[in-house]
Amino acid sequence: MNIKEMTGLEILKAMMQGQIPPASISETIPMQPYEVSEGSISFKAKADARHINPLGSVHGGFTATVLDSVTGCAIHTLLEAGVGYGTIDLNIKMCRPIPKNVELTAIGTVINISKNLGISEGKIIDDNGKLYAHATATCMIIRP
Repeated sequence: MNIKEMTGLEILKAMMQGQIPPASISETIPMQPYEVSEGSISFKAKADARHINPLGSVHGGFTATVLDSVTGCAIHTLLEAGVGYGTIDLNIKMCRPIPKNVELTAIGTVINISKNLGISEGKIIDDNGKLYAHATATCMIIRP
């Protein structure tokens, strides 16, 4: 498979199906997409002992990375073959501490997309819908 010839949605679907390898960041931050459609993506993510800060709680970088991933991937679902993106702004609100060793759901949704910019939002929730963090992101769309 040549990913340069695949749309963003095709790339993410192929990754979910194991046809192409996941992004290496998922080795550092355990997160895997499990549902994807145009303008939306859902990941499962779980913080573990590698993500603990000196105070004993999950480092905010875990949350930031997961939310950057789902907001960016949501935009990627709408991009044509050969087009990339990069985050230029990520605004995060941490609502409560991320628990260690608990699988959470991260959802990214596109709010608006234009020729040069994509705006999306993301949230991290538990199985009961309790909100742990929310983000908005702006991504620059990079055309060849």
